Amino acid sequence: MKLSLGVFCLLGVLIPGRIGLRSQYVGDQVLRVLPQTSENVKQLQQLCDTLLLDLWKPLLSEDIQAGEELHVRVPASSLQELKGSLNQHLISYEVLIRDVQEQLDSSMPRKGGSHWRVPEGYSYTVYHPMEEIYHWMYQIKESNSELVTQHSLGMTYENRSMYYLKISQPSNKAKKIIWMDCGIHAREWISPAFCQWFVKEILQNYKTDPKIKSFLQNLDVYILPVLNIDGYIYSWTTERLWRKSRSAHVNGTCFGTDLNRNFNGSWGSIGASHNCSSLTFCGTGPESEPETKAVARFIEERKSDVLCFLTIHSYGQYILTPYGYKTDLASNHQDLVEAAEKAAVALKEKHGTNFTVGPTSLVLYKNSGSSRDWAHMIGIPFSYTFELRDKGAYGFILPPDQIQPTCEETTTAVMTIIEYVNQKYFPNSAVAVTSGSLWLWLIVLFTRILS
Repeated sequence: MKLSLGVFCLLGVLIPGRIGLRSQYVGDQVLRVLPQTSENVKQLQQLCDTLLLDLWKPLLSEDIQAGEELHVRVPASSLQELKGSLNQHLISYEVLIRDVQEQLDSSMPRKGGSHWRVPEGYSYTVYHPMEEIYHWMYQIKESNSELVTQHSLGMTYENRSMYYLKISQPSNKAKKIIWMDCGIHAREWISPAFCQWFVKEILQNYKTDPKIKSFLQNLDVYILPVLNIDGYIYSWTTERLWRKSRSAHVNGTCFGTDLNRNFNGSWGSIGASHNCSSLTFCGTGPESEPETKAVARFIEERKSDVLCFLTIHSYGQYILTPYGYKTDLASNHQDLVEAAEKAAVALKEKHGTNFTVGPTSLVLYKNSGSSRDWAHMIGIPFSYTFELRDKGAYGFILPPDQIQPTCEETTTAVMTIIEYVNQKYFPNSAVAVTSGSLWLWLIVLFTRILS
C-alpha cells in the first residue's frame, strides 16, 4: 500500500525504537534546497515519497514551491542517494549542518554547569531541562514575592503541572493582561529560554525602567515558560527533534499532537494533518488535548481583560499576525502591523537581525488551528506569533552562544509591542510618565544653572 507524501517525509523522525539521544543523528545532514521549476517541485516531492526525509521548512511536502527554499534533515543512510538525485536533476542545494549529532551535542549543557537553586546563580545562557525550569519558577516566585506569584494552569497528558508566573504590581485598580507562552513545540528550545530571560528582564529593571514601570501600572503579565511540557521532556531524554505533545492515538500506535494546530481557530481546515503520524497532526478535535484545553479555558475566562496574546516559536525570524488559515486581513490589521513593524525596527537596532512582519498566510504558509488566530477570533485585539532566530543555518538546534543575543533582541521587540498596547489603551498613564521625565529634566537643568 502506498502511503501519503506527508507520512513518508516524517518517518525519519517517528520510526519506533529510534531513541538513544546521544547517537541517533550521527552523520545526518540538514540541506538547503532551492527548486526553480514546477518540475523540480515534483521531483522533490517524489524524493520525499521514497526517502526518509525530515522536512523542517516547509513542514509538508505539498507546501514545497518553486523559488522557495526548503530545509530538510537527511538521514546519513539516504545522503548519497538524495544528493545524487539532486545533481542529476540540476536542483541546487547547500549543506547547512554537516553533522546533526555534533551540533546537538554542542548545544547540550555540560553536567554541573547550571545553578538553579538561587536566581542569582541561574544561567540564562544555557538550555535547561524541565526539572530545572520548575525549580527556577519556584525560586523566582520566592525571591520576588512582592511582584510574582505562581499558579497551575492545569495538567498535561502525562499528568504534569502546567505552571505559569503572574507578574503584577500591587494596585487597587483592575488591570488588563498580557499573555505569553513558550515551548508549544518541544524541539524549539530557544523559546522557553526566552520566556525565562524575559521574566528576568522585568524583575531586574521594573524599578528603574520608566517603560516597564508604566505598563505594570496598567497591565499584568502572565508567562507560561513551557506549554508542551511532556514533549519538551521527551526532547531532552529520548528524541531531541521531537515536535509534538506525547498523547497516544490509534490504540497507542502513534504519539503526539501538534498543539499549535489544536486550537479552535478554523481547526483542521488547512495546513494541518488528520493523520496521527504527521508532525502537523491537529488532534481528534479542537482542544482535544489537555494542554490546549487548559490554555483555552484560562484565556476565555479572561478574554475581556486580555489585550495582547504572544506565542513564541522558532525558527525563521518572523513577527506573524492573524490569519494563517485565510488571506483575509484582521479587522485591526493596521494596528497589528504598525506595532509589529515598530518592534521589528527596535529588534534590528539591537543586533542587526532582520525580521519579517505580516499575516502568516501571506508571508509564511497557511495553517489552521493556531493559538494566534484563535486568540484573535475570540476578541483579543493584539495577537502575534514570534518565530525567533535563525534563518536556517542552525534551525531548531540554535547554539547556546546565540541565546543571549536572541533573547536581548526579542525582549526589545516584545517590550515595544507591550508599550504600544499600553499607550493605546492607557494614554493618560503614558503621558504622565513623559511629563514626569520632563519635570525631572527641568529640575536637573535648573540646578545646574544655579550652581
